[in-house]
Amino acid sequence: MAPEVRRELPPFRQVAEDIKARIVSGELGEGDPVPSVRKISQEWRISNATATKVIATLQSEGLVRTIPGIGTVVSTLAGSGPRDRFIAMRVAGKIYPQNEYARIVAATVVPAPARVASALGLSEGSDAIRRERVTYRDDVPVETSVSWFDGGLAATAPKLLESERIQGGTPAYIESMAGRTVVSGKELVDARAATSGEAAALGVDGGSPVRAGENWLFDQSGEVIEYGEYVSVPGRPAAYEYDLPA
Repeated sequence: MAPEVRRELPPFRQVAEDIKARIVSGELGEGDPVPSVRKISQEWRISNATATKVIATLQSEGLVRTIPGIGTVVSTLAGSGPRDRFIAMRVAGKIYPQNEYARIVAATVVPAPARVASALGLSEGSDAIRRERVTYRDDVPVETSVSWFDGGLAATAPKLLESERIQGGTPAYIESMAGRTVVSGKELVDARAATSGEAAALGVDGGSPVRAGENWLFDQSGEVIEYGEYVSVPGRPAAYEYDLPA
C-alpha cells in the first residue's frame, strides 16, 4: 500500500519524519541510499518541489548528504561540531567516523574552578564531575576535551565517574537516570596557541596553533547539563548547518 500524507503536519515534514524514523530504527544505516526526489514524489504523490524540501530538511538535521554522481545517503557522522556529534549520537548511537575513536583518560569529582562554576551555575569550589577524553584519528591524537557536570549527578548517574565510554552518550544517560533532557546548546570557538599540557596530549609542539572551543548543553528548564572545553589540531574542521527565517 502506498504511503499517504496526513493533514495534521506539512507534507514535507511528514515524509521527512518517516525517513528519519527509518534511520533511527536502523532500517537505513550509515551510507545507505535515501529515496530520490523522484521516488519520494511518486511514492507519496507529492510535487517534486515538496520532495526536494524533504531532502533539504533531512540535510539540515544532519541526517543525510548528497554525493555527486551517487545520490543522497545516510550520513549522521559527517560533521565534527558539537551539534553534529549530538545528532549522530542520538540517531546512530555513536559520534565518530570509522577512523576515529576516543579514550576517557580521567573521570573524577574535583572542586569546580571559577569558570566551570560560572558555566554550570555552581558556587566556586563546589563539587563538579570532570570527564577528560582524547580523540584519535588513525591512532593519532587530534583532540583533547573535558566535559564538566554538577557534582550532584554523581549519586544519580554514577557512570559519569567511570573511565569508560558511556554507550548512547552522556546526554542520553543523564536523561535516563535524572530525567533531564537536552533541548538546546551553544558553542564558542577561538584559535590560539596550545598550552604545554594540550601540546603534550596532542603530540604537537608547545605553542602550536589549535582550534579551541567551549560548549553548553541546556535542559528543558534552561539549566546547564554539561559544559565542555575542547582543543583540536588544524585540519579537523567543524561543520554547522542552520535554518534562516523566511
